[in-house]
Amino acid sequence: MMKSSIRRRVLLLALLPATLLALSLGYFFTLSRITDLDQALRARGLAIARHLAPACEYGVFSGNNQILQRLADSALAEPDVISVYIMDRGGNVLASNSLKQSKLAGIQPGDIPVSSQNNIVTVATRSNVLFFRMPIRQTEVQVDDFALTSTPSPVIQPVNAAPLGYVAIELSRKATMERQNEVLRSAALLTIAALIATALLALRLGREITVPIMKLASAVDKIGRGYLDVRVKLGGNDDEFRILEDGINGMVSKLHRAHDNLQEQILQATAKLSYQASHDMLTGLINRREFEVRLKRALFSAQHQDREHALCYMDLDQFKIVNDSCGHVAGDELLRQLTLHLQQEVRERDTLARLGGDEFGLLLENCPQDKALELAEIMRKTVEDFRFSVGEKNFMVGVSIGIVMINHESDNVVSLLTSADAACYAAKDHGRNRVHLYQMQDSELAQRRGEMQWVNRIQQAIAENRLQLYFQQIQPLQKQEQGLHVELLLRMIDESGQCILPMAFIPAAERYHLMPMLDRWVMENSFRLCEAYVAPDGCELQTWAVNVSGASLCDAGFVQYLKSHLVDNPALAQTLCIEITETAAITNLGAANTFIQELKLLGCRFALDDFGSGLSSLNYLKNLNVDYLKIDGAFIKDMADDAIDLAMVEAINKIGHQMGLLTIAEFVDSERVLLKLKEIGVDFVQGNWIHKPENAEALCKA
Repeated sequence: MMKSSIRRRVLLLALLPATLLALSLGYFFTLSRITDLDQALRARGLAIARHLAPACEYGVFSGNNQILQRLADSALAEPDVISVYIMDRGGNVLASNSLKQSKLAGIQPGDIPVSSQNNIVTVATRSNVLFFRMPIRQTEVQVDDFALTSTPSPVIQPVNAAPLGYVAIELSRKATMERQNEVLRSAALLTIAALIATALLALRLGREITVPIMKLASAVDKIGRGYLDVRVKLGGNDDEFRILEDGINGMVSKLHRAHDNLQEQILQATAKLSYQASHDMLTGLINRREFEVRLKRALFSAQHQDREHALCYMDLDQFKIVNDSCGHVAGDELLRQLTLHLQQEVRERDTLARLGGDEFGLLLENCPQDKALELAEIMRKTVEDFRFSVGEKNFMVGVSIGIVMINHESDNVVSLLTSADAACYAAKDHGRNRVHLYQMQDSELAQRRGEMQWVNRIQQAIAENRLQLYFQQIQPLQKQEQGLHVELLLRMIDESGQCILPMAFIPAAERYHLMPMLDRWVMENSFRLCEAYVAPDGCELQTWAVNVSGASLCDAGFVQYLKSHLVDNPALAQTLCIEITETAAITNLGAANTFIQELKLLGCRFALDDFGSGLSSLNYLKNLNVDYLKIDGAFIKDMADDAIDLAMVEAINKIGHQMGLLTIAEFVDSERVLLKLKEIGVDFVQGNWIHKPENAEALCKA
């Protein structure tokens, strides 16, 4: 379509001007020739009439018709003359001759208008015939007697009188028209010949232009479709086409080289991406994704070919110390150096992988249990003997290894990794830097696997918005106070709609580092809930307490989140009480103090939860700037019947008051316990006998 369009346009541009020019020239040439033939015929007719009229003067004047007849006969002999009439002034024919029946018969002198030019009348054309009439006038000869010459010259002058008669001549236009037709035919033939020549020239010209263009278009089309081996050969001698040919061929050559370079880069990038997709960039080991692929292949061979393999899950001990004291760059360097040592101990057919952080996986193929334990011990000893130096500091690390055997009884990859991970954590629980073999009847591992299942359930509950806030009132015991004191409690709604208490999933969340995520969820939703109740037109919420885990105490981002929100909501800060467990506070004493000091500046209050459960709590209590002591419920529930529990509660309450702290008793489940607490002087009480936890949506109705 493109090629034919270009050809049509070129031909049209070449033919149209030439055709118009040829037709115009033919038209004007033919018109000129026809006009010339007509004018020549008229001139000849006028000449004959002008010669005949004076010659007839004597015959008409004398009445000699014989002379007139001879004159008429002689005039008829002229070309194209078909009739001659000599008439007197009355219109009577004195002499005539004609090749056919004259069309002048019966013409009267008044029938034809007289022309003022030379006294000649030209009759309009009638049926291809021209008519002329010339008056016959009397003339006289005058001699100048006074002329100086010896022989005077006569001067013939017409007499100004009525004409003696008329000469009428009829000329045929047939010959002239034939010549005109010949001219038309010749002009048509010449025009057609010119058009044919022009068309041939245009075709040749169009071919010389369009053929190279079509070659260029075809080459460009192929180049556009990726055929970079194409080269243009126009074959013309025009400088412009040679420039185009050289330019396109040069461009294609450069494109071909660029394409080859790009293909090579793509192959390199693909290989690099493939390597990156299956390898860890820090250590060069394969990553978790590729490790699971190989583990799946090993599992298939164990299930279908009755082979036995071993999976080792290795987690470094004391690695966090290096990161905390020397930074992550030092930690990364430790992992790189340790990897080189571990690779030297791995058999060629085995697979060592970095699963993430400081965790490694080792797949021992075609390896029985005793050999797996032997190789795992070699790996443990390699890590134990490794020394890492940063400046003047030297570090030792250990590794806890969990082993699970892969055989025809193995279930799937996820189950294998879960079991190996549980065995690894069991090794840590037994003192770290040791190897633990997974056994189906191992109760500790069963508990660990249950906790790992909770991890997925917690994450799924957050994703599906199945976490809820409940509240439980805290009642003043010694005096009446305005407003509500409540503790906000976390609950999970399981897949069947049942409410799950936090102690069912909190241990798993703590072990697998999910507590910061849960703490953030609790605070975000607590802020959203309490903003309405703290407002002047809402409920009078005097205190709302929430629990914060030890992991969040060490999270600088969590502290900044609380501060940024409470700065914009000072009323919330004045009513917020953050509860920290005694164990978390003692374990992270420095972080706990920093956390407390920063938020106290905004007006927040703090409570030390489960006080009395720790063995060394009295040594650390004076270093914690808290406002409340929450006496551990283990002492409260039996204090009405157990003198030791009663003494413990009395002692804790007295110590708290001595330090200027308010005391809160938890797990109050009877009136007898309530009366004992009031007698001792405990400030606040909390428990199901006071108020059973209910959905936080009912908080304003409390």
